[in-house]
Amino acid sequence: MSKRAEDRAAAYDAYLAECPARHLLDRISNKWVSLIVNALAEGPQRYSDLARRLASVSQKMLTQSLRNLERDGLLTRTVTPSVPVRVDYSLTPLGESLVPLMRAIKAWAEENMDEVLGARAEYDATA
Repeated sequence: MSKRAEDRAAAYDAYLAECPARHLLDRISNKWVSLIVNALAEGPQRYSDLARRLASVSQKMLTQSLRNLERDGLLTRTVTPSVPVRVDYSLTPLGESLVPLMRAIKAWAEENMDEVLGARAEYDATA
């Protein structure tokens, strides 16, 4: 590991309360962020398409999540002047680098839900 890489690794330790990486972990662990990244992995989408795809997300939460992802450099917002105005969202290269992780987490949750539900039921029965 180069000296620069060692310095960078020392500068960002998510176990420390003041580390900015902790805030990023908080952002990307949000369920809506995970689902937005997975949805945009299929290509650019309009706001209305995302709202339909992410069943039960509120307009406020979707807007807030998209703005946060744009601020963090994970997606871009492209406005096309037309009537009505068209707004498309797409992942940046940085956002694309997150896709394999988000897909893996989503797949793991879907594949292991029966076992988790069983564990919950067992725990609740003994508690």
